[in-house]
Amino acid sequence: MDTFPYLGSLITEDGECMTEFRTRLNRGQAIGVPQQKIWKSHSIPISTKVRLMKALVWPVACSCESWTLRKNEEIRLDAFEMKGLRKILWVSWTAKKTNEWVLNKAGVNRELLDTVKAWKLAYNGHTMRKQGECLKGEFLEKEIMQGTMPGAHRRGRPRTAWIDNINSWTGLSMVESIRMTEDMDKWRKYVHGMANPRIEDG
Repeated sequence: MDTFPYLGSLITEDGECMTEFRTRLNRGQAIGVPQQKIWKSHSIPISTKVRLMKALVWPVACSCESWTLRKNEEIRLDAFEMKGLRKILWVSWTAKKTNEWVLNKAGVNRELLDTVKAWKLAYNGHTMRKQGECLKGEFLEKEIMQGTMPGAHRRGRPRTAWIDNINSWTGLSMVESIRMTEDMDKWRKYVHGMANPRIEDG
């Protein structure tokens, strides 16, 4: 068996998350279908529709804490967000409206990718602060996330690892980011800044 579901996620033989990623986005689009009456309604403000999309669609589509995001996945997340906004505004792709026009019409900025990053950073901080005994498996999750599991690496160019996302987004080394997570308040502020970069920038 190459792929099997486990606790709501798809586990693949090669350990990649692309299959899970695509499946989640498809589920998110399916969740949006029953909301067509809401999206079409002229009596509901656009801001309310956007909030409903974030509450109903995003959590289903982006159960993302275990994902390893590459450039391709980031592009797909941006496209998924824009597609949702176009449905809310009832703008067909044939209308030839730019993404900037759609964002201005909806009165929002791109947020989904930053939100996904914040969820993953928050999960990283929670896991790195865990204390326990190795014999009980408490540190196994840390070893997997940090890429320190024993065993030989495959030949060729190394694949992007889960922890590589954290290092890239924070601009810190693995050791530095782990030290930062030990200060819960400091890490929480950092994650909040990642989720709300435009608010933080003033």
